[in-house]
Amino acid sequence: MGFYAQRPGRLAGQLLGDVLVLVWAVLWAAAGVVVDRTVSLLAAPARQTAETAQRLSSSFSDAAGQAGQVPGLGEQLRRPFDAASGSLGELIASANDAVETIQQIAALLGWLVFLIPVSLLVAVWLPRRIRFYRLAKAAQAFLDEGADLDLFALRAMATQPMHVLAAISPDPVGAWRAGDRSVIDRLAEVELRRSGLTLPAALRNH
Repeated sequence: MGFYAQRPGRLAGQLLGDVLVLVWAVLWAAAGVVVDRTVSLLAAPARQTAETAQRLSSSFSDAAGQAGQVPGLGEQLRRPFDAASGSLGELIASANDAVETIQQIAALLGWLVFLIPVSLLVAVWLPRRIRFYRLAKAAQAFLDEGADLDLFALRAMATQPMHVLAAISPDPVGAWRAGDRSVIDRLAEVELRRSGLTLPAALRNH
């Protein structure tokens, strides 16, 4: 027994539900990507600042190198350029840290946008699918072992609403005790329907 019912109507509903869950997840995944990219745009000014400061730092370093070649005064002339290059290095590091922080926040927000709505839906959908699978698997195991339908009829009488039982027989318990195969089969059919299974041909009217 798989995760899907044998009955066409129940199977169609399960397939539709699974597709809707998949579509929901894809839509929120796309929304998460959009949020990630949108928030990441906030890092553009800091990135541009880092790139500009890097170019200026390289220019100051070149100027310091050229000033250092002046005989006698080279060391004194290059000091201002070295100091400016060092200050720009701190600015570059700060800007890069800002870019990294913004990107981390963007990624976190993107994942949250995806995970929160998808997790809420899966928390409702998955337990129901698991319950159906366990119920259907257990029911199928009884059928595979050759059990007759009395067990399913008895369970139907224990779990189904009174109006459902009344529609089958005015005295379903009496019919079950008397071995009325027509009533037993109809009761079993109700229980098997809940499990998504069909009434085996070999067990009908046996």
